[in-house]
Amino acid sequence: MAKNSANPSKPKKQFPGTIDVQGEPEDERIGFGRTIAYGLQHVLTMYGGIIAPPLIIGGAVGASSDEIAMLIACCLFIGGLATIIQSFGLPFFGSKLPLVQGVSFASVSTMTAIVDGGGTINEIFGAVLVASVLGFIITPFFAQIIRFFPPVVTGVVITSIGLTLMPVAARWIMGNNPDVEYYGSMKAIGLAAATLLVVIVCSKLGRGMISRLAVLIGLVVGTIIAIPMGIADFSNVPNGHIFELPTPFALGFPEFKVASIISMFIVVMVILTETAADILAVGEITGSKVNRKRISNGLRADMISSIVSPIFNSFTQSAFAQNVGLVAITGVRSRFVVTAGGVILVVLGLLPIMGRVVQAVPFPVLGGAGIVLFGSVAASGIRTLSKVSYKDNMNLIIVAASLAFGMLPIVMPDIYHDFPDWFQVIFHSGISSAALMAILLNIIFNELKFGKGRNKNTFAASPPRMVREDEIQSLEDGDTFVGGKLYSSDGEEIPIVRVNESGSQTTSLHIPSADRIRPDTGNHRTK
Repeated sequence: MAKNSANPSKPKKQFPGTIDVQGEPEDERIGFGRTIAYGLQHVLTMYGGIIAPPLIIGGAVGASSDEIAMLIACCLFIGGLATIIQSFGLPFFGSKLPLVQGVSFASVSTMTAIVDGGGTINEIFGAVLVASVLGFIITPFFAQIIRFFPPVVTGVVITSIGLTLMPVAARWIMGNNPDVEYYGSMKAIGLAAATLLVVIVCSKLGRGMISRLAVLIGLVVGTIIAIPMGIADFSNVPNGHIFELPTPFALGFPEFKVASIISMFIVVMVILTETAADILAVGEITGSKVNRKRISNGLRADMISSIVSPIFNSFTQSAFAQNVGLVAITGVRSRFVVTAGGVILVVLGLLPIMGRVVQAVPFPVLGGAGIVLFGSVAASGIRTLSKVSYKDNMNLIIVAASLAFGMLPIVMPDIYHDFPDWFQVIFHSGISSAALMAILLNIIFNELKFGKGRNKNTFAASPPRMVREDEIQSLEDGDTFVGGKLYSSDGEEIPIVRVNESGSQTTSLHIPSADRIRPDTGNHRTK
């Protein structure tokens, strides 16, 4: 289908403050100053998350303060490069969506387990390297999972992402580190509340850029408030190098142990699942078309970044779900804004002193903003679930069971402590648990066709749906209906036209539906 300029029936997607808006929503361009400001907001949103893994792993292996600082700088540098590849894109690499990349939390428990088993940080690097290569090889398989992610599944996944991130916000609000003096105090929680209040006031009363930069303003104001409270500490800013290039294999060459590689490969499988879910989530939030090709390119970017990471003293890379929330709450859908955030991360990785400035943002301030950010992700999932039909099917059971199953490790973190390590790695993540359960139940209830009494119980007591045979004759094998648009098996959009009573074609038609329609279900309807 032609772009906006060649297709007058498809209105241009305008956005306040944008210039030269063409094509898909994620391709909108805004002024340079706003791009940098919004990009910085993304960096501040995920900064606490990206520096936490190197802090945890560095401490576990007994690294010195200088080595930990080096690990942090390398994680910022690689995270920036990965973000640029993912958002701006290269041939065959990158989803070209507003997705921020960084060190995955999913790998932290496995890496600490390697250390607890007598392993070294070089063994961790070796496991990450080999597991990421294997992950890169299997990405074409994961690109096919879009078939098993209809709105009833994506809605569950998006909602679970927001809900599973709330404990992160809670830890940030309390101070993140139980050893700090103000941990869990009224002072810390009050600072988080003040930050949240600033975000809400700016969102409500602010206009234009003020409203869209509400989170950034909240972080700045919260940090300023924290200074006289003695919570913000800038004393470490002058210490250390001002500029430093990442050194490959700075801590030694990787070591390769089979057990560590196997356990890390399981983590990579989880990361691929979560990144695919994030790609689908941000596509839903921005209204962008997400097909198999885009998912495959995004997963390849994930894995190539993870392959390079251990060479430059970093760890597995994945999309950051909290930044998906930032896209949802600000409405800034431009991938170029996220690319600018990636450039800022690279600069921070090259300028450790700048990283130390950003590091001074107190965790309670991050937590106050996190309430809005993470809650908006869950709200986006609920919005997706509201589009799902619950008539004559078992979708209610899919949603109920999947969300509840995903919340088990969140409300009871040690529920699987007696299970094998590989099981814990997968199901300790509420996102992975909910996603796997939703996919499985969707296959059982909506894909498999057996039994005479299918879907006939108290949850589905309506007459069966019927569609005329002539309505599906024009469909071909592999055609997919997503978000009101029809796509062929190769991802190309197929125009949908309205035919008037005389049988002549009139205008292009966009059907506002969240259901995915496949030829084998017989539920496609034309007008």
